[in-house]
Parts: sequence; structure tokens; C-alpha cells
Amino acid sequence: MRIKPVKINRSHGSGKFRLKDFRKLGKGVVFEKAVLVFHPENIEIGDNVYIGHYTILKGYYKNIMKIGDHSWIGQGCFLHGAGGLTIGKAVGIGPGVIILTSQHKDINKEIPVYFSPLEFAEVVLEDGCDIGAGSIILPGVRIGEGAIVGAGSVVTKDVGSYEVWAGVPAKKLRSR
Repeated sequence: MRIKPVKINRSHGSGKFRLKDFRKLGKGVVFEKAVLVFHPENIEIGDNVYIGHYTILKGYYKNIMKIGDHSWIGQGCFLHGAGGLTIGKAVGIGPGVIILTSQHKDINKEIPVYFSPLEFAEVVLEDGCDIGAGSIILPGVRIGEGAIVGAGSVVTKDVGSYEVWAGVPAKKLRSR
């Protein structure tokens, strides 16, 4: 494996934000203590959204992160918007959830994966779905309206509307 030294060109920033920096910010939004926000200019947040302590909203220089009205994001979540992230209305996201919208391509075993180019894929959480604590949603996944993802699940493929999924990797348990 060839490893070339890589120079880190710049920081991602402090994560500190001002409310006026958002692309859109609704009424009644709650940001708890120590929430970090990157690229707020590419983040839209609807009305009456709760964002829990120590959550990171990792916007990106391209694509948009949208969070719909009346959604609840628990403590210590990591939401990544590089590939685009759409969270519908009245979505529940439990504490410690990770949502990823990019990954490194596996192109050549001769170079470290970290040095491989990124590929981006949008994640969509449709209205009224619920994501259990500690779950991980991988790039390109769509969670259907009213669906439930059980705590600690790793979701690698689309979940249909009103389905209940759980496990590692997550599998359909039933419809509701």
C-alpha cells in the first residue's frame, strides 16, 4: 500500500453559528447547549424543531440539509448533509443517531481508503417516521412515511412506509 503524506489545508471551523446564517430558520426552533452547526447557509429548519444537546448538524459547501416542521432530534446526534439530507415533518430521531450521506469509494487497494474520492448519496426521512436511539443510517437510504427503525439498527437499504425494521443490518420485522 502506498501512503503519500497529506497536508491538511484548513479546519472545518468551530461549529459556532448565528441564527441569521441559516438558509431558512423557522419559528420556535430550540437549539440545546453545545449544538454545533457547520455550513448553516445550506441548512433549512422548519417551525417548532427541537435539536438536542451536543448534536452536530454537519452541513456541507454543496447540497442542502432540510429539517421539517415539528421534528425532534435527540441528544448527541450526527447529521451529515454532504450528499443532501431531507428530514420530513414530525420525524423523531433518537439520541445518538448517525446519518451519513457520503462515503469513500473503494477504487484501489494500493491506496488508503481515506485518500479515495468521496461519493455522495441523499438520505430522506419521510414525514412521521421514527429512528431509534443509536441507529446508523447509511448513504442513499430512504425511510418511508410512518416507518419505525428500532434502536441500535444499521440501515443499509430503503425502508418502506409504515414498516418496522431493526437489527444489524436492519431487516423488516413487520408492517404497522
